Amino acid sequence: MRPVLTILFLLFFNVSFSQIQTPRISPASNLKQTVGLTDIEINYNRPSKRERVVFGNLVPYGKIWRTGANSGTEITFSTDVQIADSKVSAGTYSLFTIPNEDSWEVMLYNQTELWSVPRDWDESKVIFRSNFDSNVSTDGGSMETFSIWVGNVTNNDCHLNIGWDDTVVKIKIDVPTREMVEKSIVSVLDGPKPKASDYYSAAVYYREENMKMDKALVWMKKFVEMTEEPRFFHLRQYALILAANNDFEGAVNVSRRSLRLSIQADNQDYVKMNNESIAEWSKKIR
Repeated sequence: MRPVLTILFLLFFNVSFSQIQTPRISPASNLKQTVGLTDIEINYNRPSKRERVVFGNLVPYGKIWRTGANSGTEITFSTDVQIADSKVSAGTYSLFTIPNEDSWEVMLYNQTELWSVPRDWDESKVIFRSNFDSNVSTDGGSMETFSIWVGNVTNNDCHLNIGWDDTVVKIKIDVPTREMVEKSIVSVLDGPKPKASDYYSAAVYYREENMKMDKALVWMKKFVEMTEEPRFFHLRQYALILAANNDFEGAVNVSRRSLRLSIQADNQDYVKMNNESIAEWSKKIR
């Protein structure tokens, strides 16, 4: 009996500890991108071309595609977003596409953890569907590995890009940053004890978004009043807001203060920016 147990132990040992590890043919990828105040996360698998004809052959035209390999592609939005004039609620969705030569139909499916396209496809679970142009390279460029990435990121929108071989599809996604920031500003600044940094953050946000510059100036002045020694970068923002309100004389005076402090801090970037702005705004003083 003992020899039999020994053999079984050796077999178990070999199976448990001698398995060969090899790379996956279509490796998994996880993409996370913050757009404004919205987090976008994509989980997908990345097949490679390997000298094959991709679209119209490996990936047939006119048929629903899992948009990747292996398990289905999933996309998560931390807030409500807008895609092609349609509102998409916060949540996780399976991403499916129907590639065609000139355009792709993009769909979000309200069921996840799918291996591929469901056999019992339920049209009522399609919460978004729209067509997007298919951009085919004309210079012979080719993408070996299937890729999804987020580009053209601003505070308010981005492009979700799907690309493989010579084809890229761009999907514009709008996020509700302005609405969220406005609510936060009202909540904090109308509250019992707003801090100097709150006024500064609100003012700088409005300047960056080029909106309500008169209000941004009121808040920046409030920040300066509440701050004993504003830093050179604080004063730089103050000067930019003054200039945006056409107070070029005030902008030059504040820029000179920022310049002195940036020289003391040996920050050459701010020295350069202040000198350039002083020269530009001085010409506009009447």
